[in-house]
Amino acid sequence: MFGTIDWSQVGVIAGKEWRERIRNWWVLAVAVIFALFALAIAYFGSAQQGSVGFRSIDVTIASLVSLVIYLVPLIAVILGYDAIVGEKERGSLELLLSMPITRFEILLGKYLGLAAALACATALGFGAGLLPLATQLDTNDLFHYMGFVGSAILMGMAFLSLSLWLSVIAQDRMRGSGMAIGLWFFFVLIFDLLLMGALVVSGGALGSGVFAGLLMLNPADVFRLLNIFSSQQVQAMYGLATVMPEGLTDPALLLAIMLGWIVAPFLLANWRFK
Repeated sequence: MFGTIDWSQVGVIAGKEWRERIRNWWVLAVAVIFALFALAIAYFGSAQQGSVGFRSIDVTIASLVSLVIYLVPLIAVILGYDAIVGEKERGSLELLLSMPITRFEILLGKYLGLAAALACATALGFGAGLLPLATQLDTNDLFHYMGFVGSAILMGMAFLSLSLWLSVIAQDRMRGSGMAIGLWFFFVLIFDLLLMGALVVSGGALGSGVFAGLLMLNPADVFRLLNIFSSQQVQAMYGLATVMPEGLTDPALLLAIMLGWIVAPFLLANWRFK
């Protein structure tokens, strides 16, 4: 489908994207933001119940999920919306395409470099945020938290893939930025409101299977489900757990759907870029 891939060419493009994010302190800035939020939520996430201090990793993750759904997709779409259209406006895309490198290698290199920067910032930020609490965590807690961070990175990669597709189809950076913010609004804010509206209008006639299937059309909801069904305690904090069919709560299935959200928009971007 893609012919022979020259991974050295891909590595050069990916390294360029990575170094640019390092040089402008982007990775460090995002990591600091994540660390501050993680630490604040770990200590003060239960303040509304009248208690302050670290309670458990499950409570911390349940609180962080709501924050991550807003923050990580926003950072991902901002990171990727001008990956192609920005090069086009600067006039460097024509020069790049005149070199012995395929369009797929350019797109893959850019995606891998940006994804590496996003993953590094997410892992460093959330890892540093819980570092002061390391003595209060056992091995199971650490694995649970690592799973949460890993799922956050996958969601970020899904939105990065979507923003890369927007960057390919956008006519200029201004329109690309507007489309990226619109995409974030739709998936993070509007989608669930529309889904709740459909439930109300149908008078509850929308079956749990149909409802669960519609949730799979949003990578942010897939991320939420991955973390809701990661532990019994987290499930108890969400009413959503009571309406999901068992067949659609399997972490392996949810991970496969999330990977589909990473791959499918990238393939669309590659098709349009050609």
